[in-house]
Amino acid sequence: MKEFIRLYIDAYRGLSRPAWMLALVMLVNRTGAMVLPFLGIYMTQALNFSIREVGVVLACFGLGAVTGSWLGGWLTDRFGNFWVQTLSLLASVPLFVVTPLFTSVETLAAAIYILSVVTESFRPANSVSVARYARPENITRAFSLNRMAINLGFSVGPAMGGFLASISYHWIFYGNALGAFIAALIFIAFFAKRKGTIRSKSTHNIDETAAPKSPYGDWVFLLFSFFCCIYAICFFQLLSTLPLFYQKAHSLDEKQVGIILGFSGFVVVLFEMLLVHIAERRLSYASSIFWGTALCALSFALLPLPIGYWILYVSIFLLSISEILAMPFMASVAVQRASRRTQGAYMGLNALAFSAAHVFSPFLGTRIADQYGFNTLWWGTAIVLVGVAIGLYVIVRKL
Repeated sequence: MKEFIRLYIDAYRGLSRPAWMLALVMLVNRTGAMVLPFLGIYMTQALNFSIREVGVVLACFGLGAVTGSWLGGWLTDRFGNFWVQTLSLLASVPLFVVTPLFTSVETLAAAIYILSVVTESFRPANSVSVARYARPENITRAFSLNRMAINLGFSVGPAMGGFLASISYHWIFYGNALGAFIAALIFIAFFAKRKGTIRSKSTHNIDETAAPKSPYGDWVFLLFSFFCCIYAICFFQLLSTLPLFYQKAHSLDEKQVGIILGFSGFVVVLFEMLLVHIAERRLSYASSIFWGTALCALSFALLPLPIGYWILYVSIFLLSISEILAMPFMASVAVQRASRRTQGAYMGLNALAFSAAHVFSPFLGTRIADQYGFNTLWWGTAIVLVGVAIGLYVIVRKL
């Protein structure tokens, strides 16, 4: 027991104060993140959209995320991560407030696209901030701390969102706006006059004096990003078809859906820093990403089993462990591959891989579920993830 406690404490040691503040900003922002987990239910229940129409709107969110990820990376390399994050947070506030005014498929899809461009431009800039403010030996744990804050917010946000949605779906948009505004104030107050950590030497074998290499010409990293995208397409069923599955196949209401999604965030908060700390010491990047992807496959393979309501919690638990073992190390691979002058572009491409998944995940997921049923979707997802696990293991070893 003492060894376990020591490991748990060691997982948090050595992280810089700015890394903790970035995590606090992310925590506040994600605590208010109530819209996306309930967007599909909102459209089917309040706006009476069909499942296919829900898929179209959610795919527009993904298109906006792709645009925002590329734009955020491009702007970060030119104007700095501080300004990109500040403008993203502040500009999203009025957009969240006005989005409930759009109630047709076409207008809501357009509003969600614009909102997504603005909010997702935050991600590559934030990733660069994490890399700049982290000590070189703590980069993966700094990313894990940031993701832990995201998931702590995600454990609270959906639960709050479920409660607010039971009153009025409009309140989840207003709650999201409030979270973004408070996060912006904290971020500006702490980081307005700070500079990132200056490293005495590069953490990778790239000549910093040479012309910066674009990630779009780095074929090995492009292949890595492709596999990350396929993983994310499968994983992000969590935000689109999985809540619909809970509602339609298990007859859960909004509060119950919020509790399950909140449980996912709670698991990540409880175990992420500890498991990443252990994985850094005992596993290579390739092995950690492989096992994370394999657990994702197992998580979806459990969903078709007709053995009771409790299997939903087992599945979401495995899905949470999957992201702990896979996602922080995926981000670290991108940081290690980039030079200082191209961190924005590399993190932008890494974010773009996940953002593209927001296009294909709901679009493919809703159509497969609508035409062939949820069980076919879950079995197919599990099979694809087995292949992705092997592919990621091979390509990360090359990187």
